[in-house]
Amino acid sequence: MNRRRFLASIIKGFFTGAAVVYTSFVFAFLYPSRLREKVVRFIPVLEEDALPRRGVKTVLFSYPFRKHQVHTRAFIVRHRGELFALSPVCTHLGCMVNWHRGKGQFLCPCHGGKYDIEGRVVGGPPPRPLSRLPLRVEKGKVLIGVKV
Repeated sequence: MNRRRFLASIIKGFFTGAAVVYTSFVFAFLYPSRLREKVVRFIPVLEEDALPRRGVKTVLFSYPFRKHQVHTRAFIVRHRGELFALSPVCTHLGCMVNWHRGKGQFLCPCHGGKYDIEGRVVGGPPPRPLSRLPLRVEKGKVLIGVKV
């Protein structure tokens, strides 16, 4: 084996090894760290007697997630005989929206997103409606589902 072939094989080996290492790093970042599905866990947020007869009620609640306690809120809405829960997270950039009873809308204070009482976009940059959260009433308690 002459010197030229030796150096060519060394260079090919180096680039092959580098490609394997690079591919393994890309795979490690793109592949999920945990292969389990998130499950919906229902958290009690208020008594059934405290449900709104009509309109919107903001509820604050917390739940354990991994080693931390997550504090969040949601909107419970009764509109046209339907009871449902809405996420307070704006679908534009993840800001927290607020309910303005006088305007009858959910408003994003950061970028001007506007949603009607059912969570549909009525103005601003949001690309889709507010997310509906699983809601159920059991044994006098109102439960909202969160994915953990």
